[in-house]
Amino acid sequence: MSTAGPSQGAKAAHGGGKPHAVSDREGRLRSALKLDSLSRHFGGLKVLQDVNLEISQGGIFGLIGPNGAGKTTVFNLITGLLPPTSGRIEFNGQHLAGYKPHEITRLGIARTFQNIRIFKEMSLLENVMVGMHAHLKYGAFGLLAASGLFHSEERRARERARELLSWVKLDHKAADKADNLSYGEQRKLELARALATDPQLLLLDEPVAGMNSAEKVELMVEIRNISARGYTIFMIEHDMRFVMGLCEDIAVLNFGRIIARGNPDMIRNDPQVIEAYLGREDDETSLDDKAGEP
Repeated sequence: MSTAGPSQGAKAAHGGGKPHAVSDREGRLRSALKLDSLSRHFGGLKVLQDVNLEISQGGIFGLIGPNGAGKTTVFNLITGLLPPTSGRIEFNGQHLAGYKPHEITRLGIARTFQNIRIFKEMSLLENVMVGMHAHLKYGAFGLLAASGLFHSEERRARERARELLSWVKLDHKAADKADNLSYGEQRKLELARALATDPQLLLLDEPVAGMNSAEKVELMVEIRNISARGYTIFMIEHDMRFVMGLCEDIAVLNFGRIIARGNPDMIRNDPQVIEAYLGREDDETSLDDKAGEP
């Protein structure tokens, strides 16, 4: 079975070559995503204020912060669900101003949501195939009709869908209805469907919310494996242990502003981060314990 990563364009139906991280002349990894002085206001409420982030190609990046810090708004701006009040968003050097969500998906950005969005009456295989619609000549629902005119494309799409299900250990349930899955399995299915859009950048909005400890460990391994295939992963998550165990680079958002960025040890010991989560620096509860509370 192929382990190909994100491919280019419609040839993803599906078996393009594994991408490689592109470096500049000085050997630095190029940015996959750049947020430049990004702000979003709702009336007089400043949800995001001059957010600057640059995420290199490859690797796993985490954005954390207390409830209401503006994390999901960042994702909504990147994916075109909301326009920024000011600032720029660049993906692979391309300014995303004015792009609609489906156009941003075609450019190579995929997203999962905090609230699961799957077709519960469809099979797992069909759910993943629906995610391929942006790159299929005949459309996902046309494929499901299995007309002889596009039998070859349907076969390739089904093979790719089974492969993506295997990445999240759900291929043995490919024919099952999505409604029969556990909550944790439904989250994994949504991840597989996001991968079916053939992204270069994968945005994960609280991927382990509602999962038990065993499911979290499984998903951590699976996300690492997905990253190793060449995908850039940008994650929002409240479970601090999960973030610290998975992300190499973490930024902290508080009241709409970035207050810290660094590796897990730097973030764990940053006084501003401790203050943001605990309310005061001399609290006896550890940052890991506080962030892991329900």
